[in-house]
Amino acid sequence: MASLFSGALALPELARGRLIRRYKRFLADVKLDTGEMVTAHCPNSGRMLGCSEPGRPVYLSYHDTPKRKLKYTWEIIDMPGSRVGVNTLNSNRLVHHSIRAGLIPALSGYSDIQPEVRVGRHSRIDLLLSSPGLGRCYVEIKNCSLVLNGTAMFPDAVTTRGRKHIMELQRLMAEGHRCVLFFLIQRMDAKVFAPADRIDPDYAKALRKAEKKGLEVIAYDVSISLKQIRLRNPIPCELYKTVKTP
Repeated sequence: MASLFSGALALPELARGRLIRRYKRFLADVKLDTGEMVTAHCPNSGRMLGCSEPGRPVYLSYHDTPKRKLKYTWEIIDMPGSRVGVNTLNSNRLVHHSIRAGLIPALSGYSDIQPEVRVGRHSRIDLLLSSPGLGRCYVEIKNCSLVLNGTAMFPDAVTTRGRKHIMELQRLMAEGHRCVLFFLIQRMDAKVFAPADRIDPDYAKALRKAEKKGLEVIAYDVSISLKQIRLRNPIPCELYKTVKTP
């Protein structure tokens, strides 16, 4: 598992290989540089458009625990424009830690951070920030890995779950709480962020509607190496920009 230090998410030792194929969403066949063929867990449920090309260099972590059926986890892929973080679990960890470390000015000043807060009968929001002076701020974090011609886009597949989160945030805003949708772009080649209208127009519509009602939208990219992932820069959000997608 990745660990945190000095504002960065430290990655475990990684094994290099070549991606043969990604299939059934959570499986990836990889030929390691040693020549060994392995099947790795893919911790990303999206389509991974633009970052799952067979033949590309990939990096896997190894976990020798008895309960794990697949000992390798796919962490990073090298694409022509950037390394891309594949493990979506790292997004929540990195944003949580960065807020606690005071690295995100827009979300600073809160004395308490609670992860995975239940907000409905069947819903949770990733983070609840609170303090006596500032009240409550709900933060939902989305991992973004699709970048086309410098524009980062979300989602990369139709997401009813994502729309449900937006509806929950709207309900919480109506109750008087601050709500933030945070897009973490796990790569280094994005100049702006925009919703992926051509992939999920309903999500894009819901996002814009919620933003007009007060939902705050924040996007950051990362600096990613084979040793660590670090929050890098805020990325401008152009919510009314329509981008052609593959």
